[in-house]
Amino acid sequence: MANLDVVYENKDFIVVNKNAGRISEKSPFEDNTVEDQVFNHLLKVKPKPYVGVIHRLDRVTSGVLLFAKKKSILVKFNALFSSRQVQKTYLAIVANKPPKDKGHLDHFLIKNKLEKKAEIVQSKSKDSLACNLSYELIGENDFGYLLKVQPKTGRFHQIRAQLAHIGLPIVGDEKYGSNKKYLPLSVCLHAWKITYLDSVSKEKISFEATLPKNDFWTFKSI
Repeated sequence: MANLDVVYENKDFIVVNKNAGRISEKSPFEDNTVEDQVFNHLLKVKPKPYVGVIHRLDRVTSGVLLFAKKKSILVKFNALFSSRQVQKTYLAIVANKPPKDKGHLDHFLIKNKLEKKAEIVQSKSKDSLACNLSYELIGENDFGYLLKVQPKTGRFHQIRAQLAHIGLPIVGDEKYGSNKKYLPLSVCLHAWKITYLDSVSKEKISFEATLPKNDFWTFKSI
């Protein structure tokens, strides 16, 4: 198993670059989750460290992930997320070229609990939730087209489902219709950046996770 990739750390929180294939938080069914790795990392300097899971990424997704070292910091970040003051920027590789270089997608999403996937529907209902994102084509290589994606909402599998709905399934994402192979337990979706406005300093804070080190993610420019 790969070691913990620490992007940034201070007395209040730690930012890591999650490997695809690993789940974010502790589970009775799985060893060596990212939360376990963070706990063991903090255990080196504190006998009983606190680890607060601020947000999560799908197992198949890589990228930037934050954990709180104090309960008060977890509460602070929870407030930022719930008030939508946090902007996530993802990178996705799709096999098909988008119809436009830039676009905005507005759909309604239903969570299919039986199949553990999201389904896009065209109209609002009591079971559906609005999901919105913007995308921009920023690169191309032999494996596909690189999109910068910024979700406006934080729905279950929304990037994967919304892109697939318009004919752009993410490479490796067989659950959502991709017929191109990638790495085991992984799809070509990377949580690249996370940005928020610090409530004390009023400065915009941003953290960035380096891309996975394989040929799929080799582009001339980003």
